[in-house]
Order: sequence, then C-alpha cells, then structure tokens
Amino acid sequence: MPNALRRQQRLANLRHRLANPQDAYERCRLYPCTNSTTADRGEGLNRLYCRKHIEFYRRHGSYVKRSYTAGELRPYRAQALAWLRAHGDGQSVRLAVSGVHRLYRAAGAPVEAFRLPGRSPAERAKASWAQLRKREVDPLEVLASWIAVDRRLHDDPQPDRHDEYRHVQVAKLIHRMAGGTHKRWEREGADGILDVTELHKHPVSRGQVLRIIGRDVSKICAAVLCHPW
Repeated sequence: MPNALRRQQRLANLRHRLANPQDAYERCRLYPCTNSTTADRGEGLNRLYCRKHIEFYRRHGSYVKRSYTAGELRPYRAQALAWLRAHGDGQSVRLAVSGVHRLYRAAGAPVEAFRLPGRSPAERAKASWAQLRKREVDPLEVLASWIAVDRRLHDDPQPDRHDEYRHVQVAKLIHRMAGGTHKRWEREGADGILDVTELHKHPVSRGQVLRIIGRDVSKICAAVLCHPW
C-alpha cells in the first residue's frame, strides 16, 4: 500500500476517534478540577485529564507536582559539585565525565534556538547538548544536576518517585545551562541615530525533549549515584 494512502487512512481513523470518543470521562480526574477531558471536548484522545493538566504534565513531568525551583536546587548543586571535584580522580566520576563528553561529541553542530521549532524531540535534545559543548559547560555541572535532583527528592517529604519526574527535573536544569540564542544588530539611520535590534530566543522547556535529555543523563549517572553524599 502506498505511503500516501496509509497516511490518509491514519488521519481518517484519528478524526473518527476524535469525533467518537469511547468511554470518555466527562471531567478531569484530578480533584477538584472541573474541566472536561480533551476526549470529551473533542480536542484530543486523553480520557482522563483536561488540557490544563496535560500541559502541566508536559512541563513538569507530573500531573500534580510542580518542578523544583532553581533556588531549591542551588545548595544541592553546590554540594554535589564540590563532592565531584574532590573525587574527580575516582573511576566512577571519570567514567561519568567521559559519558557526558560522548553526548557532546555525538550532538553535531549547534542549532540556533529560533531554528528548532518543527524539529523532532531527538533533534532538539541533541541541539541542547551541542549548545552545552559550544558554551564549554563543565561535564561536572551536568553530573551535579543529576545528583542535586536526587538529593532533593530524598529530602522531599512528598516526593514524586517516578523516573519521568526525575528525568524532567534534571533536564530542565540542563536546558537552562544550555541557554538560548542572543543576537544584536546595530544600524545607523539617515538622521545619525543608532538603531539597535535584539533577538533573544530560548528553546521551549517542555515535552518529549526533556524526557530524552533526562534519560541520556540517567544512563551515565548510575555509577556516581552509588556513592554516599
């Protein structure tokens, strides 16, 4: 069957499912939210949650728990970074640092933030690693982000223990370290006045790109987390 025909059939099936949701709950399952689910409103296929909580989940990695703030994680990052620098000669730390360098090398060329929309989550994740390499971010800073989130979860009286929440929290820190694109143009007008145009663009910190970055880090940090802090 030609690809174009298969694509048409998938689109037709999706439209049918949107128009005729099966067993859709009327209200979002999160108390006390009274919004309708996306399936009930004909805006999606989710039969459990409303659009507001779906977007919350995409951004934070949990339907109910917000992300940790930079202020909350700052002392944990400082402690983790100090420990990593003091034990930089250890085998587990050296292996983890090598893992970060591999992510840097495999990321390809940096991509400006305003060129990222429309690209796949995997491509946007690589762009973040490329940006970190370009900015010469110390791999220990990446490892410290993972440890900081792990320690914050340990001290949290009401933690979200799901791996996805952990991955998203780490990825948000790394996303912030990667930064965005900043451009400045100066042009002198006919009246002699200098006209300045600036462009500041940061990648959107939500969705599958955060999950991919978090999983990338988790693969290289398991050995480091075996140590007591």
